[in-house]
Amino acid sequence: MAALSIYSSSSLSLALNSRRPNPNFSNPNRASASFRFVHKFSQISRNRAGFGSKVTETDRARIAISASSLEFDVVVVGAGIIGLTIARQFMLGSDLSVAVVDAAVPCSGATGAGQGYIWMAHKTPKSALWELAMRSKSLWEMLAVSIQQKGMDPLDVLGWKKTGSLLIGRTSEELAMLEDRVELLSKAGLKAEFLSSHALLSKEPALEIGKEGGAAFIPDDCQIDASRAVAFIEKENRDFTSNGRYAEFFHDPAISLIRGSRSGEVEAVQTSKNTLYCKKAVVVAAGSWSGSLMQKLLIESNISLNVPVKPRKGHLLVVENFNSFRVNHGMMEVGYVGHQIAASHPSSSSSDLVDNEQNLSISMTATTDAMGNLVLGSSRQFAGFNTEVEDSIINRIWTRAGEFFPALRELELSNLSDSKKVRVGLRPYMPDGKPIIGPVPGLPNLLLAAGHEGGGLSMALGTAEMVFDLVLGNITKVEPAPFAVKGRCCN
Repeated sequence: MAALSIYSSSSLSLALNSRRPNPNFSNPNRASASFRFVHKFSQISRNRAGFGSKVTETDRARIAISASSLEFDVVVVGAGIIGLTIARQFMLGSDLSVAVVDAAVPCSGATGAGQGYIWMAHKTPKSALWELAMRSKSLWEMLAVSIQQKGMDPLDVLGWKKTGSLLIGRTSEELAMLEDRVELLSKAGLKAEFLSSHALLSKEPALEIGKEGGAAFIPDDCQIDASRAVAFIEKENRDFTSNGRYAEFFHDPAISLIRGSRSGEVEAVQTSKNTLYCKKAVVVAAGSWSGSLMQKLLIESNISLNVPVKPRKGHLLVVENFNSFRVNHGMMEVGYVGHQIAASHPSSSSSDLVDNEQNLSISMTATTDAMGNLVLGSSRQFAGFNTEVEDSIINRIWTRAGEFFPALRELELSNLSDSKKVRVGLRPYMPDGKPIIGPVPGLPNLLLAAGHEGGGLSMALGTAEMVFDLVLGNITKVEPAPFAVKGRCCN
């Protein structure tokens, strides 16, 4: 990640004067553009760099920050599912223009590495996350219905399936916990049913859970395919490109913020290639990178902010064209959070080293995706921003899944190399378990939307709606106070 900083407009007056939007300029590639192209190359770039003269570090900085300038109403930093759905909300709910910025491309982070669960089974009624998760699930369901009403199949478009979810227990203590959960969910208005071992095996014959086993069954829980959902949302957003309301800047990381010398508000996002002016708001939705990004963006400001989002690495194992048995529902063992803590063990390969400090936990999750592949998980560990595949963890996932599906014990994972795929992602973890959604104190037009950990897909649409309402001053559908930046990230 490149170094980032925050500047005032007075300290960059020379560069800014050459890059202010020119209302008389017409972008020939975007008819009736509501954002404005300003300037391609600075004078110093032409006069010095272009003729072989020595370019100083100051010159390089001026060249870098004046490559091109555009003006939008909203600039979103981050093209994961959160950032893209925020852009979509502005496209569909207003006439504002939006730019989406990312150091990579959509679906290249945690979004593309998940199982796609849109679940309420593991949410707790009356908790801070409950209303946001319920609102988001409702919005996903409405989107699936609208797609169907347009003559398309939500399965093809989103990978949408109402599979239902199963929280599985195998001991008397776990079953008592599941019975309590079913009662709690039912009182909150969800369809929920406790399944005995016999009833569970009638739904999932491939399972082996013992006589004491059982499950909480939530029939209306769903799942989507992240890649298909992102492709659909991107297409929706890009439909607004022709009238100049939407633009994407990928492989173009944000490197600084520019603040007004008088108002102190954020006026622009400086990327490696462009200066993107914002008339309304900047939204940072950069997943696991949001904490470090905000720290660097604000390093030269007087804003004291500590965003404790950090990456929590996860592995998923995908077995393509699997036909030994079929998983009919989304499944998760009840001990998904912190099922087992792996002890340190010596290894000659650094990728195999796992220690207690990483808090490695491996729990069984299983589903069949939209393509018919078996998807098994899941691991959680704190390993910084390392995204390398760790074979030892994949082997543990396979072994743990085999404890629930005896047919897997008859197969050697090494024999599945041609059909085996591994997904690795960095979940944006927040210590208090709640995402951060809202304006930064002292910079009201700078908002954060991050820290959803493994629930980004499931909470995306509700988060986008909340950000939209906060920016426009609307009454929010979900109480935003539990997710506010103030009191959680301010020193």
